[in-house]
Amino acid sequence: MSLVHRVLHPVPVTSFDQYLRIRGGEGLRAARRRDADAIIDEVAESGLRGRGGAGFPTGRKWRTVRANRSHLVPASVVVNAAEGEPGTFKDRTILRNNPYQVLEGALIAARAIGADQVIVATKHAFTTEIARVRGAIAELDSAGWCDGVTIDVFEGPREYLYGEETALLETLDGRYPFPRIAPPYRRGVRELVTARAALTSASGLSARVAMAGPAAELAAPPTLVDNVETLANVPRIVARGAAWYRTLGTEASPGTIVCTITGATRRAAVGEVSFGTPLREIIDLVGGGVRPGRRVAFVLPGVANGAILPSGLDTPVTYEDLARRGSGVGSAGFMVFDDTADPVAVAAGVSRFLAVESCGQCTPCKFGGLRVATLLAQLARSAASASDHGVLRTVLGSVDDGARCSLASQQRTAVGSLLDAYPDTVRAHLSGAAPAREPEPIAELVDIVDGRATIDSSQISKQPDWTFSEQWSGKTPAARLGEHRTGGGSDL
Repeated sequence: MSLVHRVLHPVPVTSFDQYLRIRGGEGLRAARRRDADAIIDEVAESGLRGRGGAGFPTGRKWRTVRANRSHLVPASVVVNAAEGEPGTFKDRTILRNNPYQVLEGALIAARAIGADQVIVATKHAFTTEIARVRGAIAELDSAGWCDGVTIDVFEGPREYLYGEETALLETLDGRYPFPRIAPPYRRGVRELVTARAALTSASGLSARVAMAGPAAELAAPPTLVDNVETLANVPRIVARGAAWYRTLGTEASPGTIVCTITGATRRAAVGEVSFGTPLREIIDLVGGGVRPGRRVAFVLPGVANGAILPSGLDTPVTYEDLARRGSGVGSAGFMVFDDTADPVAVAAGVSRFLAVESCGQCTPCKFGGLRVATLLAQLARSAASASDHGVLRTVLGSVDDGARCSLASQQRTAVGSLLDAYPDTVRAHLSGAAPAREPEPIAELVDIVDGRATIDSSQISKQPDWTFSEQWSGKTPAARLGEHRTGGGSDL
C-alpha cells in the first residue's frame, strides 16, 4: 500500500481559488440541492466515524442532534480543533494543509442539523492554524458560501481536557474546561438566559463546578461537535456519494485515516492511509521505519488505548482489529518505542500526564491518579516495594470509579496494558535489578518540523492544580478555580 491524499493533499491548498480548482465546493452545492435527511443519510451510509478518538458514527450523531433540535433557537456546529492528545498532530496538519475543506464540511453539517453558526474551537497557542482558518473564513464569506451561517474562531485554553467534547462546550459557554455529565446529544454554546440563571442559583457556585446535568428541561438547542478530520471528509462524501467513499478502507472501517508517527522512528511525520493498512506498514510509510539497529518494543496510540506489542504490528489499523488487540485507533497518533525504552518509565510518564490533566471533579480520578503516578515513578526508579506494587494495582483498579469522562479509564487502560505486558520488567524494578529510570516525558506535540517532533516541555513542571508554581497547592483545578470564580470566561 501507499499514502493516499483524500484529506491530506500532496500540495498545500493556500488559496480559495486553488481550492476551487481541485473541485472544492462541490459538496456544498450538492448539499444545497438536498433536504437535511438526504444529507444525513448519505453521511450515515458512508460509514464515516468521528476521528477525534471515540469513533462514533457521524451520521448517527447528526441525526440525533437534528431530532432533538430546539424550536426556539437554532443549533450550532462546533469544529473541535483543540488537539492535545500526546503523539497526535493530524488536525493541525490538516488545517495548515487545507482549511477550506473543513469549513465546507462544517457548512454542510450546519445545513443538515439546522444550524446558523459554526464555531472553530481551537487553542490560543495554535497561532499558525488560527491565521489559516481566519483567512479561509474571510475568503468563504466573500465568495457567498456562508449563506446565513456565521463562522467564528474561538481561542481556548491549553488544557488537555479542553478537547473533551463536553468540557469544550463548557468553555464555549464561558466556564472552565471541566467535563459535564451529558445526554446522548450535547447542549451548549447557546444556553437560554433563564437556563443560566436557574443553574447558577441551584448550584450556589459561580464556577458551576457541579456542571450541567441532562438539561432536558432547559430548552437550549443541542450542539453538534465534530473533529477537524471528520468534517474534512464530508464534502467529498456528499459530492461523490457513500459508495465512492467506501472504495477505500474496509467494510466496518471505510475510508482513510490521517496518522501521526513519532518516537523511535527515522522521522516524525503525518500521513494519510487507507483503513486496513497494517500498523507496521504505516510506521514505514509515514515514519520511515524504526531507527537503524533498533526494533519496535511497543506502540502507544496516544494515552487513551492499550499498548500494541511487536506481535500486533501486523494488525490492520481499523476500529475492530485494534479493539480485538485490546487497543484502539484513538486519534491515530502512534508513539513508537524501541528496545531501549523502559515500559515502566513510559507508564509512569503516561500516568503523570493524565493525573496532572485531571480536573478533580472526580476524586478517584485525581487523587487516585496522582497516587498511581507517584508509585509508578518510585517503581521506575527501582525504589518501590512489593507492598507498594500491591497498592499501585489496587488504586489503578478503582481510579475510574464514578468518572464522568474517559480520562480515568485512559489511565487504567494505557498504564495497565504496559504493566501487564512487561511483568519481568516490573519484577526487575522491584528487586533492584533494573537500572533506575525517570518517568518518560509524555506531553502534547507543539510542532513537527523537518521530521523532528517537539513536545510541550512545560508539561514536566505543570502542577496538578494546573499552575506552574514551584509547589502544588494541594487543591484540584475544580476546587482552586471554583473558589475565586467571579464571572464568565477563563483565566487558564
